[in-house]
Amino acid sequence: MPKPPLTVEAILAWADDFHDRRGRYPHENDGRIKQADLTWAAASLGLKRGYRGLPGGTTLAQLLWDRRGVRNKTHPPRLSVTQILRWADEHHRVTGHWPTHETGPIPNTPDETWLAVECALRDGARGLRGGSSLAQLLATRRRVRNHMALPPLSHELVLSWADRHHARTGRWPSSWCGPVTGAPGESWPAIDMALLVGRRGLPPGSSIARLLAAHRGVLHPDDLPAFSRKQILAWADAHKARTGKWPTEDSGPIAEAPDETWRVVNSALARGNRGLPGGDTLPRLLARCRGKRNTGDLPPLTRDQILRWLRAHYRRCGRWPAIRSGAIPGRSGETWLTVDNALKRGTRSLPGGSSLGQLVAQLKAPGGRVRGVET
Repeated sequence: MPKPPLTVEAILAWADDFHDRRGRYPHENDGRIKQADLTWAAASLGLKRGYRGLPGGTTLAQLLWDRRGVRNKTHPPRLSVTQILRWADEHHRVTGHWPTHETGPIPNTPDETWLAVECALRDGARGLRGGSSLAQLLATRRRVRNHMALPPLSHELVLSWADRHHARTGRWPSSWCGPVTGAPGESWPAIDMALLVGRRGLPPGSSIARLLAAHRGVLHPDDLPAFSRKQILAWADAHKARTGKWPTEDSGPIAEAPDETWRVVNSALARGNRGLPGGDTLPRLLARCRGKRNTGDLPPLTRDQILRWLRAHYRRCGRWPAIRSGAIPGRSGETWLTVDNALKRGTRSLPGGSSLGQLVAQLKAPGGRVRGVET
């Protein structure tokens, strides 16, 4: 005797009743259906293969997802490339970035994560074909750069970018020059690394500097003349005599050495190349050897020291200093304004939260007398 037909609505009604009694929706392994001579596994098979009048092409888990929004972790709902791209587009719209498999949960979805999407794309699960990845999908359908499958490079291509860089800036690129203009996603540090270790179709053992030396006649950094502190100080003295100011790393080319710049000098002092030991900077060298105040490395202050300066000013001038009183005699580059800023902000080893005015008030005794100052 043939079994009676089934309908999707009947299965949903049985599932709702199961939920009312058990507090959750049924799984395929939940045994027999209370209202029918049927198991949940058989109902799911009928939904999948189209038995007993059912349309086929789905499962119990997929039906509950589609009609009741129930996620079954054992049998998660099917995915489609269209749906994944919609989620990715929304993520990019909200964050300005494309998702990766490490991005975490997908907003406004029940328990969906980008890692789960990645696994389904790779393994061919949940209705997807497999053999792909989120990065590959976005590279193909949204032209997002895939760092695991970067396009090949050649010496000719790198040299063409270097020529363009030189035409635009007047300088040849180096390994620390940043992004490559006109080549989205490319950077000179990444290109230098690819040349060094042999990635992206390039042979190993080269670098940007070696490539430019071999093909453009650019002097290799290892062949550049050595610097010395004595020479740098002589250039700095000449700069001061000519301009009235000490050079900084932004002072441009060095007049006495047109092929050098103060930025290159500062970098060599810091990094320890061109014959220098490293660990230094142009401001530190000038502070140490020429007494130029280094605003990036000011000496510490103490409250007692500032109080002594205040008393000395009062003895000398007959009045207390204000923040606009200018330089403090005998203290190169020190002003009452810089002292007030340090007191307020808590810099230069001071605790902060004070001011020049507060220290002056502490020195003033009742009756107009002054504590600690002989008049």
